[in-house]
Amino acid sequence: MRRRTRLRWAAIAPLLLLSLIFSPTSQALAAPGDTNLARTATATASYTSAWESVAALNDGIDPPSSNDAQNPRWGTWPNTGQQWALLTWPQAQTLTSAEIYFFDDGGGVRVPASWKLQQWNGSAYTDIPGTYPRALNAYNTVTFPAVTTTRLRVLLESGQGSVGLLEVKALGQGGQQSGWNPPANLTTPLNQVWQHVESTYPNLYGFRNYGWDQVMANRGSINYCVRWDSNAPVSAALRDQIHTALTRQFKKWMDVMAGHNGWPYQNVPLKVVGWAVRDRATLQWSDNSVDVYVNDIRENAPQCAERCGRFFNQNGNYPNCPGGVARHYDMSLWLTAGMGGGAGGDWGQRLGSEYFVNSINADNIHILLHEIGHSFGLDDFYDWTPTGVGGFLMKAGSASQITDFDAWMLRDWWRHLKSRYGL
Repeated sequence: MRRRTRLRWAAIAPLLLLSLIFSPTSQALAAPGDTNLARTATATASYTSAWESVAALNDGIDPPSSNDAQNPRWGTWPNTGQQWALLTWPQAQTLTSAEIYFFDDGGGVRVPASWKLQQWNGSAYTDIPGTYPRALNAYNTVTFPAVTTTRLRVLLESGQGSVGLLEVKALGQGGQQSGWNPPANLTTPLNQVWQHVESTYPNLYGFRNYGWDQVMANRGSINYCVRWDSNAPVSAALRDQIHTALTRQFKKWMDVMAGHNGWPYQNVPLKVVGWAVRDRATLQWSDNSVDVYVNDIRENAPQCAERCGRFFNQNGNYPNCPGGVARHYDMSLWLTAGMGGGAGGDWGQRLGSEYFVNSINADNIHILLHEIGHSFGLDDFYDWTPTGVGGFLMKAGSASQITDFDAWMLRDWWRHLKSRYGL
Protein backbone atom coordinates (compact mmCIF):
# COMPACT_ATOMS: atom_id res chain seq x y z
CA MET A 1 0.00 0.00 0.00
CA ARG A 2 1.76 3.09 -1.21
CA ARG A 3 0.01 6.19 0.02
CA ARG A 4 0.13 9.97 -0.27
CA THR A 5 1.84 10.43 -3.62
CA ARG A 6 -0.06 13.44 -4.96
CA LEU A 7 1.94 16.62 -5.36
CA ARG A 8 1.35 19.46 -2.94
CA TRP A 9 2.26 22.83 -4.43
CA ALA A 10 4.61 25.14 -2.63
CA ALA A 11 2.71 28.41 -3.19
CA ILE A 12 1.45 29.34 0.25
CA ALA A 13 -1.64 31.47 0.74
CA PRO A 14 -1.81 33.97 3.60
CA LEU A 15 -1.60 31.88 6.72
CA LEU A 16 -4.66 31.39 8.85
CA LEU A 17 -2.96 30.15 11.95
CA LEU A 18 -4.97 28.07 14.37
CA SER A 19 -6.14 30.05 17.36
CA LEU A 20 -7.76 28.52 20.41
CA ILE A 21 -10.12 30.87 22.22
CA PHE A 22 -11.03 30.26 25.82
CA SER A 23 -13.57 32.23 27.83
CA PRO A 24 -12.81 33.10 31.47
CA THR A 25 -15.52 30.71 32.56
CA SER A 26 -13.62 27.81 31.03
CA GLN A 27 -10.69 28.19 33.42
CA ALA A 28 -10.62 25.35 35.90
CA LEU A 29 -9.25 25.66 39.40
CA ALA A 30 -6.27 23.51 40.29
CA ALA A 31 -7.30 20.09 41.52
CA PRO A 32 -6.89 19.50 45.25
CA GLY A 33 -4.23 16.85 44.61
CA ASP A 34 -2.04 19.03 42.40
CA THR A 35 1.63 19.25 43.34
CA ASN A 36 4.41 21.69 42.54
CA LEU A 37 6.06 20.08 39.51
CA ALA A 38 8.55 22.93 39.10
CA ARG A 39 10.87 21.25 41.57
CA THR A 40 11.66 18.48 39.05
CA ALA A 41 12.29 20.87 36.15
CA THR A 42 15.51 22.40 34.85
CA ALA A 43 15.47 26.21 35.06
CA THR A 44 17.02 28.43 32.38
CA ALA A 45 16.58 32.09 31.49
CA SER A 46 17.15 34.69 28.81
CA TYR A 47 19.71 36.43 31.05
CA THR A 48 20.84 36.24 34.68
CA SER A 49 22.79 38.92 36.51
CA ALA A 50 26.20 37.61 37.57
CA TRP A 51 25.36 37.90 41.28
CA GLU A 52 21.91 36.27 40.99
CA SER A 53 20.94 32.63 40.42
CA VAL A 54 18.69 31.02 37.82
CA ALA A 55 18.36 28.05 40.19
CA ALA A 56 16.37 30.33 42.50
CA LEU A 57 13.41 30.04 40.13
CA ASN A 58 12.43 26.60 41.43
CA ASP A 59 14.45 26.02 44.61
CA GLY A 60 11.26 25.63 46.67
CA ILE A 61 11.94 28.57 49.00
CA ASP A 62 8.88 30.70 49.76
CA PRO A 63 10.01 34.36 49.87
CA PRO A 64 9.12 36.55 52.86
CA SER A 65 8.62 39.56 50.54
CA SER A 66 9.33 40.77 47.02
CA ASN A 67 12.48 42.50 48.31
CA ASP A 68 13.92 39.29 49.74
CA ALA A 69 17.60 39.89 50.47
CA GLN A 70 18.20 36.63 52.36
CA ASN A 71 17.47 33.93 49.75
CA PRO A 72 18.67 33.33 46.18
CA ARG A 73 16.98 35.43 43.50
CA TRP A 74 16.76 35.54 39.72
CA GLY A 75 17.20 39.02 38.24
CA THR A 76 18.13 40.53 34.88
CA TRP A 77 19.64 43.93 35.81
CA PRO A 78 20.79 45.89 33.83
CA ASN A 79 18.91 44.24 30.94
CA THR A 80 15.42 45.48 30.13
CA GLY A 81 12.79 44.73 27.51
CA GLN A 82 11.41 41.25 27.06
CA GLN A 83 12.95 38.58 29.31
CA TRP A 84 11.97 35.00 30.05
CA ALA A 85 12.38 32.25 32.62
CA LEU A 86 11.89 28.65 31.48
CA LEU A 87 11.12 25.35 33.23
CA THR A 88 11.94 22.21 31.20
CA TRP A 89 11.01 18.62 32.13
CA PRO A 90 12.45 15.42 30.62
CA GLN A 91 8.90 14.18 30.05
CA ALA A 92 5.56 15.91 29.57
CA GLN A 93 3.72 17.28 32.59
CA THR A 94 0.01 18.11 32.85
CA LEU A 95 -0.39 21.56 34.39
CA THR A 96 -3.49 23.41 35.57
CA SER A 97 -2.06 26.51 37.29
CA ALA A 98 1.10 28.41 38.14
CA GLU A 99 2.18 30.72 40.95
CA ILE A 100 4.75 33.47 40.37
CA TYR A 101 6.51 35.57 43.05
CA PHE A 102 8.02 38.77 41.68
CA PHE A 103 11.40 40.18 42.71
CA ASP A 104 11.19 43.97 43.28
CA ASP A 105 13.90 45.79 45.23
CA GLY A 106 12.42 49.23 44.66
CA GLY A 107 15.43 50.21 42.57
CA GLY A 108 16.87 48.56 39.47
CA VAL A 109 14.58 45.52 39.55
CA ARG A 110 10.84 46.18 39.50
CA VAL A 111 7.60 44.29 38.96
CA PRO A 112 7.07 43.80 35.19
CA ALA A 113 4.75 45.98 33.16
CA SER A 114 3.08 42.77 31.93
CA TRP A 115 3.71 39.03 31.84
CA LYS A 116 2.24 35.79 30.59
CA LEU A 117 2.77 32.05 30.57
CA GLN A 118 3.56 30.03 27.46
CA GLN A 119 3.64 26.30 26.79
CA TRP A 120 5.76 24.43 24.23
CA ASN A 121 3.54 22.55 21.76
CA GLY A 122 6.35 20.59 20.11
CA SER A 123 7.33 23.24 17.57
CA ALA A 124 6.64 26.66 19.11
CA TYR A 125 5.65 28.50 22.28
CA THR A 126 1.95 29.31 22.53
CA ASP A 127 0.29 31.65 25.01
CA ILE A 128 -1.69 30.18 27.90
CA PRO A 129 -4.94 32.12 28.35
CA GLY A 130 -5.66 33.54 31.78
CA THR A 131 -5.74 36.58 34.05
CA TYR A 132 -2.26 37.78 35.02
CA PRO A 133 -2.04 39.77 38.29
CA ARG A 134 1.08 41.77 39.29
CA ALA A 135 0.91 41.90 43.09
CA LEU A 136 3.95 42.50 45.30
CA ASN A 137 4.78 40.44 48.41
CA ALA A 138 2.53 37.57 47.34
CA TYR A 139 2.24 34.74 44.87
CA ASN A 140 0.43 35.70 41.67
CA THR A 141 -1.75 32.75 40.66
CA VAL A 142 -2.95 31.92 37.15
CA THR A 143 -5.31 29.00 36.53
CA PHE A 144 -6.01 27.63 33.08
CA PRO A 145 -7.43 24.62 31.20
CA ALA A 146 -5.07 21.68 31.62
CA VAL A 147 -2.08 21.71 29.28
CA THR A 148 0.39 18.88 28.73
CA THR A 149 3.87 20.09 27.86
CA THR A 150 7.57 19.61 28.49
CA ARG A 151 8.26 23.35 28.86
CA LEU A 152 6.61 26.22 30.72
CA ARG A 153 7.89 29.72 29.99
CA VAL A 154 7.29 32.91 31.97
CA LEU A 155 7.54 35.83 29.54
CA LEU A 156 8.01 39.26 31.16
CA GLU A 157 8.01 42.78 29.73
CA SER A 158 10.02 45.24 31.81
CA GLY A 159 8.46 48.44 33.10
CA GLN A 160 10.24 50.84 35.46
CA GLY A 161 13.36 48.68 35.64
CA SER A 162 14.76 45.24 34.95
CA VAL A 163 12.69 42.20 35.94
CA GLY A 164 13.21 39.27 38.27
CA LEU A 165 11.49 36.36 40.00
CA LEU A 166 11.94 34.80 43.41
CA GLU A 167 9.97 31.59 42.83
CA VAL A 168 7.92 29.81 40.17
CA LYS A 169 5.49 27.03 41.04
CA ALA A 170 3.95 24.90 38.29
CA LEU A 171 0.99 22.96 39.64
CA GLY A 172 -0.48 19.80 38.16
CA GLN A 173 -0.54 16.03 38.17
CA GLY A 174 2.64 15.41 36.17
CA GLY A 175 3.85 12.36 34.34
CA GLN A 176 2.57 10.95 31.09
CA GLN A 177 -1.05 11.25 30.08
CA SER A 178 -2.70 7.99 31.03
CA GLY A 179 -5.25 8.23 28.25
CA TRP A 180 -6.86 10.36 25.59
CA ASN A 181 -7.49 13.90 26.78
CA PRO A 182 -7.52 16.47 23.95
CA PRO A 183 -8.80 20.02 24.54
CA ALA A 184 -12.60 20.04 24.55
CA ASN A 185 -12.82 22.31 21.52
CA LEU A 186 -10.84 19.80 19.42
CA THR A 187 -12.82 16.67 20.28
CA THR A 188 -15.42 17.05 17.51
CA PRO A 189 -13.00 17.88 14.65
CA LEU A 190 -10.63 15.09 15.72
CA ASN A 191 -13.48 12.57 15.66
CA GLN A 192 -14.49 13.83 12.21
CA VAL A 193 -10.94 13.36 10.93
CA TRP A 194 -10.64 9.83 12.24
CA GLN A 195 -14.04 8.78 10.86
CA HIS A 196 -12.98 10.19 7.49
CA VAL A 197 -9.69 8.27 7.60
CA GLU A 198 -11.39 4.97 8.45
CA SER A 199 -13.98 5.37 5.71
CA THR A 200 -11.45 6.45 3.07
CA TYR A 201 -8.73 3.85 3.66
CA PRO A 202 -10.27 0.37 4.09
CA ASN A 203 -6.86 -1.23 4.71
CA LEU A 204 -6.00 1.27 7.42
CA TYR A 205 -5.35 -1.26 10.19
CA GLY A 206 -3.82 -3.92 7.97
CA PHE A 207 -1.14 -1.66 6.55
CA ARG A 208 2.12 -2.11 8.49
CA ASN A 209 4.63 0.37 7.14
CA TYR A 210 3.59 3.69 8.65
CA GLY A 211 6.27 5.78 10.31
CA TRP A 212 4.92 4.33 13.57
CA ASP A 213 5.82 0.81 12.43
CA GLN A 214 9.28 1.89 11.40
CA VAL A 215 10.13 3.66 14.66
CA MET A 216 8.79 0.80 16.76
CA ALA A 217 10.62 -1.84 14.69
CA ASN A 218 13.87 0.07 15.28
CA ARG A 219 13.09 0.42 19.01
CA GLY A 220 13.02 4.18 18.91
CA SER A 221 15.08 5.37 15.94
CA ILE A 222 14.75 5.99 12.20
CA ASN A 223 17.15 5.59 9.26
CA TYR A 224 17.07 7.63 6.06
CA CYS A 225 18.59 7.57 2.60
CA VAL A 226 18.91 10.74 0.49
CA ARG A 227 17.92 10.41 -3.18
CA TRP A 228 19.76 13.30 -4.83
CA ASP A 229 17.80 13.72 -8.05
CA SER A 230 19.89 16.67 -9.24
CA ASN A 231 23.11 17.43 -11.08
CA ALA A 232 24.10 20.11 -8.58
CA PRO A 233 27.29 19.24 -6.66
CA VAL A 234 27.09 18.40 -2.96
CA SER A 235 30.01 19.26 -0.68
CA ALA A 236 30.62 17.48 2.60
CA ALA A 237 29.46 20.62 4.39
CA LEU A 238 26.18 20.74 2.45
CA ARG A 239 25.66 17.03 3.04
CA ASP A 240 25.95 17.56 6.78
CA GLN A 241 23.62 20.58 6.64
CA ILE A 242 21.02 18.47 4.82
CA HIS A 243 21.28 15.77 7.47
CA THR A 244 20.93 18.33 10.26
CA ALA A 245 17.92 20.03 8.68
CA LEU A 246 16.14 16.70 8.11
CA THR A 247 16.83 15.65 11.70
CA ARG A 248 15.51 18.96 13.04
CA GLN A 249 12.24 18.73 11.10
CA PHE A 250 11.60 15.07 11.96
CA LYS A 251 12.21 15.83 15.62
CA LYS A 252 9.42 18.41 15.62
CA TRP A 253 6.88 15.66 15.00
CA MET A 254 8.47 13.28 17.51
CA ASP A 255 8.53 15.99 20.20
CA VAL A 256 4.74 16.13 19.84
CA MET A 257 4.59 12.53 21.10
CA ALA A 258 7.10 12.74 23.97
CA GLY A 259 5.39 11.90 27.24
CA HIS A 260 1.99 11.31 25.64
CA ASN A 261 -0.32 8.37 26.26
CA GLY A 262 2.27 5.64 26.64
CA TRP A 263 4.52 6.72 23.76
CA PRO A 264 7.72 4.96 24.85
CA TYR A 265 10.40 7.32 23.54
CA GLN A 266 11.52 10.75 24.74
CA ASN A 267 13.76 11.09 21.68
CA VAL A 268 13.80 9.36 18.30
CA PRO A 269 17.32 9.65 16.83
CA LEU A 270 17.54 9.98 13.05
CA LYS A 271 20.50 8.72 11.05
CA VAL A 272 21.20 9.18 7.34
CA VAL A 273 22.88 5.98 6.21
CA GLY A 274 23.07 6.46 2.42
CA TRP A 275 23.04 8.76 -0.59
CA ALA A 276 21.92 7.86 -4.11
CA VAL A 277 23.15 9.74 -7.21
CA ARG A 278 23.49 9.24 -10.94
CA ASP A 279 27.15 10.28 -11.02
CA ARG A 280 29.54 9.72 -8.08
CA ALA A 281 31.39 12.91 -9.01
CA THR A 282 28.33 14.89 -7.90
CA LEU A 283 29.24 14.09 -4.29
CA GLN A 284 32.35 16.04 -3.36
CA TRP A 285 33.52 13.93 -0.45
CA SER A 286 35.52 10.75 -0.14
CA ASP A 287 34.81 9.63 3.43
CA ASN A 288 32.68 6.56 4.13
CA SER A 289 30.29 8.12 6.64
CA VAL A 290 27.35 7.06 4.44
CA ASP A 291 26.89 4.37 1.81
CA VAL A 292 26.82 5.76 -1.73
CA TYR A 293 24.65 4.18 -4.44
CA VAL A 294 25.42 5.16 -8.03
CA ASN A 295 23.09 4.99 -11.05
CA ASP A 296 20.56 2.63 -9.46
CA ILE A 297 17.53 4.12 -11.21
CA ARG A 298 13.90 3.73 -10.17
CA GLU A 299 11.05 6.09 -11.15
CA ASN A 300 13.60 7.85 -13.37
CA ALA A 301 15.62 8.87 -10.32
CA PRO A 302 18.56 7.46 -8.37
CA GLN A 303 17.66 5.39 -5.34
CA CYS A 304 19.42 3.55 -2.56
CA ALA A 305 19.57 -0.20 -2.98
CA GLU A 306 16.24 -2.01 -2.66
CA ARG A 307 17.91 -4.75 -0.64
CA CYS A 308 18.52 -2.21 2.16
CA GLY A 309 15.12 -0.47 2.07
CA ARG A 310 12.26 -1.19 4.43
CA PHE A 311 9.70 -0.33 1.73
CA PHE A 312 10.98 -3.41 -0.11
CA ASN A 313 11.66 -5.54 2.99
CA GLN A 314 8.78 -4.91 5.36
CA ASN A 315 9.48 -8.06 7.37
CA GLY A 316 12.39 -6.17 8.92
CA ASN A 317 15.05 -8.55 7.62
CA TYR A 318 17.81 -7.33 5.32
CA PRO A 319 19.84 -10.46 4.49
CA ASN A 320 21.27 -8.99 1.27
CA CYS A 321 22.04 -5.49 2.57
CA PRO A 322 25.86 -5.21 2.76
CA GLY A 323 25.74 -3.39 6.07
CA GLY A 324 22.94 -5.48 7.54
CA VAL A 325 20.16 -4.10 9.67
CA ALA A 326 22.32 -1.25 10.97
CA ARG A 327 22.69 0.19 7.44
CA HIS A 328 19.11 -0.32 6.28
CA TYR A 329 16.95 2.73 5.54
CA ASP A 330 13.32 3.17 6.53
CA MET A 331 12.51 6.24 4.43
CA SER A 332 14.05 8.29 1.65
CA LEU A 333 14.43 12.04 1.44
CA TRP A 334 13.95 12.42 -2.30
CA LEU A 335 15.22 15.81 -3.47
CA THR A 336 14.32 16.57 -7.09
CA ALA A 337 15.67 19.48 -9.11
CA GLY A 338 12.95 21.83 -10.34
CA MET A 339 10.13 20.32 -8.31
CA GLY A 340 7.63 22.86 -7.02
CA GLY A 341 5.74 20.97 -4.35
CA GLY A 342 5.96 17.76 -2.40
CA ALA A 343 4.76 14.21 -1.90
CA GLY A 344 4.96 11.88 1.06
CA GLY A 345 4.14 8.37 2.18
CA ASP A 346 5.51 5.36 3.99
CA TRP A 347 8.44 5.40 1.57
CA GLY A 348 9.55 8.89 2.65
CA GLN A 349 9.21 12.45 1.38
CA ARG A 350 9.85 14.10 -1.97
CA LEU A 351 10.34 17.83 -2.54
CA GLY A 352 12.37 20.26 -4.61
CA SER A 353 16.12 20.18 -4.06
CA GLU A 354 16.43 23.93 -4.58
CA TYR A 355 13.61 24.62 -2.13
CA PHE A 356 15.16 22.38 0.49
CA VAL A 357 18.67 23.82 0.15
CA ASN A 358 17.34 27.39 0.22
CA SER A 359 15.33 26.55 3.38
CA ILE A 360 18.08 24.58 5.05
CA ASN A 361 18.44 26.94 8.02
CA ALA A 362 14.73 27.70 8.39
CA ASP A 363 13.09 26.78 11.67
CA ASN A 364 10.17 25.20 9.82
CA ILE A 365 10.64 23.64 6.37
CA HIS A 366 6.90 23.48 6.00
CA ILE A 367 6.64 21.29 2.87
CA LEU A 368 8.89 18.67 4.44
CA LEU A 369 6.96 18.85 7.73
CA HIS A 370 3.70 18.37 5.82
CA GLU A 371 5.06 15.34 3.97
CA ILE A 372 6.46 13.74 7.13
CA GLY A 373 2.92 13.99 8.50
CA HIS A 374 1.77 11.83 5.58
CA SER A 375 4.46 9.26 6.40
CA PHE A 376 2.74 8.78 9.76
CA GLY A 377 -0.67 8.48 8.10
CA LEU A 378 -2.05 12.00 8.40
CA ASP A 379 -4.36 12.87 5.53
CA ASP A 380 -4.80 15.80 3.16
CA PHE A 381 -7.65 18.30 3.45
CA TYR A 382 -8.07 19.53 -0.11
CA ASP A 383 -11.85 19.38 -0.21
CA TRP A 384 -13.01 19.71 3.39
CA THR A 385 -12.14 21.25 6.75
CA PRO A 386 -13.06 19.77 10.14
CA THR A 387 -15.58 21.72 12.18
CA GLY A 388 -14.28 24.61 14.26
CA VAL A 389 -10.63 24.71 13.16
CA GLY A 390 -8.90 27.08 10.79
CA GLY A 391 -5.39 26.81 9.42
CA PHE A 392 -3.22 23.82 10.22
CA LEU A 393 -0.15 22.26 8.63
CA MET A 394 -1.84 19.25 7.04
CA LYS A 395 -4.29 21.57 5.25
CA ALA A 396 -1.71 22.65 2.69
CA GLY A 397 -1.20 26.39 2.39
CA SER A 398 -2.90 27.38 5.64
CA ALA A 399 -0.06 27.07 8.18
CA SER A 400 3.72 26.91 8.07
CA GLN A 401 4.35 24.88 11.22
CA ILE A 402 2.85 22.11 13.33
CA THR A 403 -0.19 23.49 15.13
CA ASP A 404 -2.04 22.10 18.16
CA PHE A 405 -4.58 20.50 15.85
CA ASP A 406 -1.85 18.76 13.82
CA ALA A 407 -0.28 17.55 17.07
CA TRP A 408 -3.55 16.09 18.34
CA MET A 409 -4.25 14.40 14.99
CA LEU A 410 -0.87 12.66 15.25
CA ARG A 411 -1.62 11.62 18.83
CA ASP A 412 -5.00 10.31 17.69
CA TRP A 413 -3.28 7.98 15.23
CA TRP A 414 -1.16 6.66 18.09
CA ARG A 415 -4.29 6.17 20.20
CA HIS A 416 -5.80 3.93 17.54
CA LEU A 417 -2.65 2.02 16.51
CA LYS A 418 -0.69 1.62 19.77
CA SER A 419 -2.34 -1.71 20.58
CA ARG A 420 -0.60 -3.33 17.61
CA TYR A 421 2.67 -2.90 19.53
CA GLY A 422 1.31 -4.38 22.75
CA LEU A 423 1.00 -0.96 24.41
